Amino acid sequence: MGSIISSELFLLTLTIALFLLSGWIFRKTHFMLFHPVLLTALAVIVFLKLTGIEYPHYKESVRMLDFTLGMSVVALGYLMYEQVEHLKKATLPVIVATLAGCFVGIASVVAIAVAFGVDRDIITSIAPKSVTVPIAIAISEPRGGVVAVTSVVVFCTGVLGSICGTKILDLIRVKDPMARGFALGAASHGIGTSRAIELGAVEGAMSGLAMALTGFATALLLPLVERYLY
Repeated sequence: MGSIISSELFLLTLTIALFLLSGWIFRKTHFMLFHPVLLTALAVIVFLKLTGIEYPHYKESVRMLDFTLGMSVVALGYLMYEQVEHLKKATLPVIVATLAGCFVGIASVVAIAVAFGVDRDIITSIAPKSVTVPIAIAISEPRGGVVAVTSVVVFCTGVLGSICGTKILDLIRVKDPMARGFALGAASHGIGTSRAIELGAVEGAMSGLAMALTGFATALLLPLVERYLY
């Protein structure tokens, strides 16, 4: 039995099944804390703990999901290509929004952490919270950040943005599809982008663009913030 539950096929099938089940639960309840990504992650953690399966083995077993993630990025590029005319018309606003949003996103969390006396390595770990995990780790780790902390914070930021982002935009009466999509991608990277795609093609394209540009801008601006704020 142990060899079956630790097999690659079983772990891959289980992960997909848990995600589908989590999605069904979320659609039925519309409860924010039942977000499919969050539920699936918690369920997998509990399963690995109960079975004693090591995470490196699990990660290797579901490597096909990493491959499909790469394919989804290519698909996102095609979505952006379809909206290229919209993107051309918004070049200047996009550049300004990227720089302003990136700076505020980094500076705000750093300022709060400094005010509470948080250690420098933790501040470095949480500063790139709004970019995808690979980029965030590449930015924080060489500066002394803790990879585990960075990964968790980025994950939580994405889930929170996906859950609350549209509600906040509705509350402050942001109606423009381009602005809504860009805000989701800039604040909550890939998970926010998946939510933006659900809203529409324009929102999805702008969110994908924001995700890419925010990653680039964060790599450039974080050393400056690090130098002057902590």
